[in-house]
Amino acid sequence: MLYHLFTYLEEVTNLPGAGLFQYISFRAAIALITSLIISMVIGKRLIRYLQIKQVGETIRDLGLEGQMSKSGTPTMGGIIILGAILVPTLLFAKLDNIYTVTMLIATIWLGLIGFLDDYIKVVKKNKKGLEGKFKIIGQVGVGLIVGSMLYFNDDVVIKERVSVDPIQIGNASDKMANWETVKSTKTTIPFVKNNEFDYAWLTDWASENVQSWLTPTVFIFIVILIVTAISNGANLTDGLDGLATGTSAIIGVTLAVLAYLSGNAIFADYLNILYIPNTGELVVFISAFIGACVGFLWYNSFPAQVFMGDTGSLALGGIIATFSIAIRKELLVPIFCGIFIIENLSVVMQVSYFKYTKKKYGEGRRIFLMSPLHHHYQKKNIPEAKIVARFWIVGILLAVLSIVTLKVR
Repeated sequence: MLYHLFTYLEEVTNLPGAGLFQYISFRAAIALITSLIISMVIGKRLIRYLQIKQVGETIRDLGLEGQMSKSGTPTMGGIIILGAILVPTLLFAKLDNIYTVTMLIATIWLGLIGFLDDYIKVVKKNKKGLEGKFKIIGQVGVGLIVGSMLYFNDDVVIKERVSVDPIQIGNASDKMANWETVKSTKTTIPFVKNNEFDYAWLTDWASENVQSWLTPTVFIFIVILIVTAISNGANLTDGLDGLATGTSAIIGVTLAVLAYLSGNAIFADYLNILYIPNTGELVVFISAFIGACVGFLWYNSFPAQVFMGDTGSLALGGIIATFSIAIRKELLVPIFCGIFIIENLSVVMQVSYFKYTKKKYGEGRRIFLMSPLHHHYQKKNIPEAKIVARFWIVGILLAVLSIVTLKVR
């Protein structure tokens, strides 16, 4: 809102300083600071309110060291994260930008699903929470909306270099002008020269009439898979104090770098990556995301004063997935979201192997001492804070590797 207000004031009154709001870097910085302040101020008051209302986490005894001491810790703290993301975004981002609108829808939608799950668990005292099938329906729904918006909206385009005789290019400004706007389903493949993959290639075998509905179907289906997988991965990772929050902040910084480079014609041209107009605006959103995670970590680091619950974890994963698809870096997700992926896989592997061995040998066997993976290390009596710190270090290494892929091909 403030962006549009100060743009108007600059045009009409030539107000000194109003032009600052035209700079993404300025609005991103102020969004980050604002989200930090909001999360820390709201956090303290919300924790006190939740304590008064006795909205505490019910802990199942899994035989983990220090686990039962967390019983009664306030949960549903994801409200803090959501507020610290939404308020700065509404204040400082362009609200007529399709990417901003998409991120707001994904954030609110998944936040509401998580809130409903927490409400049923904590307030209604139903330990099962929202039934799994309804969670999946909600995740599929937001994937369907996000996929449809990113495929069909006319503002979602890329720009490609037009082949021009070098003699005709006089200077840098001439060089940067040689871009052609294209409606495309291209995305980025890491570690590959000419690292572009087009989802339309998957339907090349079909006739034009079939392609007209099959290509968007394939694209939207892949979006649904990514959103569902990463939101569930973030949910499973949220098992130790500060683990999901810190990991998400690290991923957020990675996405901020990728979005800024992809939305800037000069950097995109230099790095020979997809130039996606208007995605630079997403830096404002992701800056608020980073600030919200770091601010929440103030209260969520070991020993946690509040848990985010599904309200926060589902939203964090969904935001990361949606953002990655919007900047066409979803094939990098297995790298920078490696922590979420391995946590997810550890559960799938554990359950699958247990069922297989029970059917074959009559007795279920396990790969890990306990899943998700962080509980495996807890069972080995490694201190919780050390496990979290090591996961963060791995997350940082994966983040750096993701950024390096822009040049290593």
